[in-house]
Amino acid sequence: MKAIKETHFNFPQQTNFYKGKVRDVYTIDDQLMAMVVTDRISAFDVVLPEAIPFKGQVLNQIAAKFLAATQDIVPNWVLSTPDEMVTIGRICEPFKVEMVIRGYLAGHAWREYSAGKREVCGVALPEGLKENDKLPQPIITPTTKAAVGHDEDISKQDILAKGIVSLIDYTQLEEYTRALYKRGTEMAAERGLILVDTKYEFGKVGDTIYLIDEIHTPDSSRYFYADGYEERQKTGEAQKQLSKEFVRKWLIENDFQGKDGQVIPEMTPEIVSSISDRYIELYEQITGEKFVKNPSSSIVNRIEENVKNAINDLLSR
Repeated sequence: MKAIKETHFNFPQQTNFYKGKVRDVYTIDDQLMAMVVTDRISAFDVVLPEAIPFKGQVLNQIAAKFLAATQDIVPNWVLSTPDEMVTIGRICEPFKVEMVIRGYLAGHAWREYSAGKREVCGVALPEGLKENDKLPQPIITPTTKAAVGHDEDISKQDILAKGIVSLIDYTQLEEYTRALYKRGTEMAAERGLILVDTKYEFGKVGDTIYLIDEIHTPDSSRYFYADGYEERQKTGEAQKQLSKEFVRKWLIENDFQGKDGQVIPEMTPEIVSSISDRYIELYEQITGEKFVKNPSSSIVNRIEENVKNAINDLLSR
């Protein structure tokens, strides 16, 4: 199995390049953004040494599906998906917050709650909740978008007081976030899943707000299996999850959580293959579609050709 760990393209009218944790982003003519979703994988804010075959294809195709399924709610940045691993879209000025929405008390919110806090990002939480309990209603718990290091919790009040986002825009971001989560929840239910929590990122061109980045993927969202959820809550069992939590669990079991002095465990071919298989399983469960592995003998050449053709087409319009 081949995996794309990094790319080094030089596309027509390319004006910039940015390498993120898992994405290589090419700016074209200062108008378009070509985002290559590589097979790199990160956990605990660390990019792991081995790339995972088909991971980029899985994430890009899930995001494309959900972006297309929500464009009636909010316009999004996508202009073309010329390759299984690539999305090309308009360049937006991103808002410096991520809109995290939670329907259940899990993950970071649970850790805060279990530490005795009854407020997350300025949102009050009731007493007597257990881990993974459904919240009375979904809550929005924004984070700052850090250029380096960890994102930080921030309240709506602080966002407005610091002028990070205007009141008019933030009100719209909240409306979009709740509507997107509602749609995502409905689509998950059709697949026997619960969309526990997720995050959305938005940007702006002129006066128009666009949904950007990926949505409802296992890297940006947490899913539970609906079947057996209530029973597991009653008995105190851990919920059956559909996310990349299994990667973090494997790392924790091998004494790695991204802390100073810790060593990433060896990613054997067997481990890499098993992670790849799990991502494909995630794709099929979330989308309800059979995953098709692209048989291309040269993935890099395929991507380059597909993107060049798409760029020429978009710039000539």
